[in-house]
Amino acid sequence: VLATLERQTYPRDLFDVIIVDDGSPAPLAPPDSPLNIKMIRQEDKGFGLARARNNGARASERDILIFLDCDILVEDDWLAAHARWHHAVSDVLTLGSYADVDVDDLSAAAVRGRKGTLADAFAGRPADARPNQAHLIRTDWLTSRADDPFRAALGGNLGIGADFFREVGGCDESFTRWGLEEIEFAYRAYTLGGLLVPLPDAFGWHQGRLGDEGRDERARQLRTQRAKIAHLIPHRGIRGDGGGRIFAVPKYVVSINCENRSEDEALAAAMGVLADGESDMAVRIETGGEDAERDAPLTEAFGPDPRVRVSPTRSALEDFPASPFHIRLPAAAFGKGLTARLRAALGDAVGASAALADGEEVTIFRAWALHRARRTGKTPADFGEVRALSTSVLKRRASARAGGGLDGAEPSGYPSPLRRLRDRAREIRGARGLWLFAKWLAYVSRREIRSRRSWTKRRR
Repeated sequence: VLATLERQTYPRDLFDVIIVDDGSPAPLAPPDSPLNIKMIRQEDKGFGLARARNNGARASERDILIFLDCDILVEDDWLAAHARWHHAVSDVLTLGSYADVDVDDLSAAAVRGRKGTLADAFAGRPADARPNQAHLIRTDWLTSRADDPFRAALGGNLGIGADFFREVGGCDESFTRWGLEEIEFAYRAYTLGGLLVPLPDAFGWHQGRLGDEGRDERARQLRTQRAKIAHLIPHRGIRGDGGGRIFAVPKYVVSINCENRSEDEALAAAMGVLADGESDMAVRIETGGEDAERDAPLTEAFGPDPRVRVSPTRSALEDFPASPFHIRLPAAAFGKGLTARLRAALGDAVGASAALADGEEVTIFRAWALHRARRTGKTPADFGEVRALSTSVLKRRASARAGGGLDGAEPSGYPSPLRRLRDRAREIRGARGLWLFAKWLAYVSRREIRSRRSWTKRRR
């Protein structure tokens, strides 16, 4: 791996290599290399990938962080492909790719002295694409309107600005098993308004292909991790419809403006929202002051309910930065199913609002547009459509179940294959969308056939 970094076209004096030793029994010694290498070591506390990335980021003095797993060989333009985006945009997440290939007969000396690319060196060898390739195909390299670009992230080949990494909150160190921690990290970066950019030129080769046993073990761990990220990523393809559960990161944040309203009005408004039919939410009762005595009845009424916060001192974006939809309401009575109706009316716009007769508004916005507007000093309308809604949306009762989640979701919160197929089909737009859907379906079908054949063979 260091041999491939020595061949980078990016100027060597402009980058450092930080190696994080995750509790090796005998501390690793700094290897011989012309690169500027810094070794750091962390205590062995089990699977420590997220901690290693955070510790490596803290040890860096550079403005750009590129995460590379220690078993991935990268092409010569890999670092330049990442860096050119970060020199131009401060809040971008660059997504490299890699494939699995057997390289047992390749030495570091051969890597340093080779002619041509690594792709040339591995020509003719079987190579397995990573699952993110299916997502890139489905979304035409993240240029479609799909709302889950974070699925294309691979933590072993990922770039981000150091300041934006800190704003996102770094990697979640509660991930102590293999898998999906990079998807959760990329989700937070996306929800905070970051730009996710796939880089076909930032390519690497993972040393070794998985056999049937390795795939089985990986699938077992992913089942557990999918249950974990269902709490952290409020997306229909991961969480399903929620089934009335309460999650660590709610899908909707509803802020009720109760300034200059009586205690009874505030109580009735909050009760109405909680009875809306959507359980995957947090409710903020904004009384406009810090009068604890005045707010005491509301605090007593809702104190044990983890979904409700009375007179929060921080903004909704600060309170719930990773929740994808933010709704603001006046303290008024609305028809049941309001959340579902607002989400349906929003469609693929960045925001929507309905003006009431008394001059107040009901609004719903995507968090990424609010975060990006805050960071850039612009408005959400600068990043997409903000729709004007009819007040009929506020009063009409929903005919479908509030929340609009996935029917047939598996107990883990991961949607059934039939539902995934239906969701993909709904995203088709025109002939190009149909062509992308066909490519994705062919890729997934081949993968499913291989998996079933492998399973049948093992059972025999």
